Amino acid sequence: MATIFNLSLLQSVVPSCLKSATIVPVPKKNTVSCLNDYRPVALTPIIAKCFEQLIMSHIKAAIPANLDPHQFAYRANRSTEDAIITALHTALTHLDCSNTYVRMLFVDFSSAFNTVQPHKLVNKLSNLGLSSSLCSWILDFLSNRPQNVRMGEHTSSTLILNVGVPQGCVLSPLLYSLFTHDCSPIHTSNTIIKFADDTTVIGLIDNNNDSAYREEVQHLKQWCDDNNLHLNTAKTKEMVIDFRRTKRSEHSTLYIDGEEVERVESFKFLGVHISADLTWSTNISHQVGKAQQRLYFLRKLRQAQLPQRLLVNFYRSTIESLLTYCCTLWFNCCTAEDKRKLQRVVRAAERAIGTSLTPLRDIYTGRLQQKASIIIKDPSHPGHSLFSPLPSGKRYRSIRSKTNRLNRSFYPQAVKHALPPP
Repeated sequence: MATIFNLSLLQSVVPSCLKSATIVPVPKKNTVSCLNDYRPVALTPIIAKCFEQLIMSHIKAAIPANLDPHQFAYRANRSTEDAIITALHTALTHLDCSNTYVRMLFVDFSSAFNTVQPHKLVNKLSNLGLSSSLCSWILDFLSNRPQNVRMGEHTSSTLILNVGVPQGCVLSPLLYSLFTHDCSPIHTSNTIIKFADDTTVIGLIDNNNDSAYREEVQHLKQWCDDNNLHLNTAKTKEMVIDFRRTKRSEHSTLYIDGEEVERVESFKFLGVHISADLTWSTNISHQVGKAQQRLYFLRKLRQAQLPQRLLVNFYRSTIESLLTYCCTLWFNCCTAEDKRKLQRVVRAAERAIGTSLTPLRDIYTGRLQQKASIIIKDPSHPGHSLFSPLPSGKRYRSIRSKTNRLNRSFYPQAVKHALPPP
């Protein structure tokens, strides 16, 4: 096997049998009404996946460590939590000033992975410093791919594809992230947050002048056209965050190619419901609702007389993980009533299991310090510069804030509770 891999790398040729894929349509939601409601997942040979893991290590070793700091996917010590933290801190810091508001555009791409042009991808990889032999291997890997579709017991005839990075391949997410690394803002008042194909434009507006934000959106649309990505305006949403004494109807509507972008009061961003008033009741209600459904299964397991150790493991993996998802973002900002709702679920689980469980407050504090430690050790993280040691060396300089919204958010609290500098 090692001989095959080495020959493939040396000759920049991938055997056809390792490129073949069976596409299984997976529904994106419970109710399916059209083909776009399916996600095409590629089933590829296990040997090919092992080979892709080796190639991935070569790619990661060749690309710059500080490449695209606002792309949070498939990078060490980065997660959806980091992406949301950065987006919210960018907005909250701006809103801390007078006569300001924020516009957030949650961009939706149609079949983003499947529309990537391999030759354009390889050109970008070459510009990033990847060797010509590695680029040639990637081009061959994405070209002339035999593919069929399986639906139940039915399988289609085989077609040869020369476009896209197949969803389900090990390399595809990383290749897509590198393909979009040059999607960057043209105005300093805007930020583009990326997590794989989830893209969010944050426009920081002063004195009601949103011209830079609108230019940014048009530039993004042009970038999509130049790179053969289809921006789906119908599924793209915009949220306006404005705490001034003005009516939101005064904010002019955003259009992309003449099509109106829907404005929403709440949006599920990377698994977290963000509201235009930056409260967390909507997000917590969704979390509590799902957790209560899972309590049913916990009680059934208790009735089946499973050992307490297994019940605790089930709770931590299915209920606690849900209740504490991205808790460093919202736990310190949510209302007392929201915290009571969360704690009621924990108490119900304690009764079902018959033992005490870790309070959510303790989990929040531990994760806050853990996340702060990771950011402090990572100079390429967008939030690294916010941790500035005081001359005494015993703690970090506090982040100044005028509003309680900013003061209770992640970074001010992380700086406050971070462990002393080494």
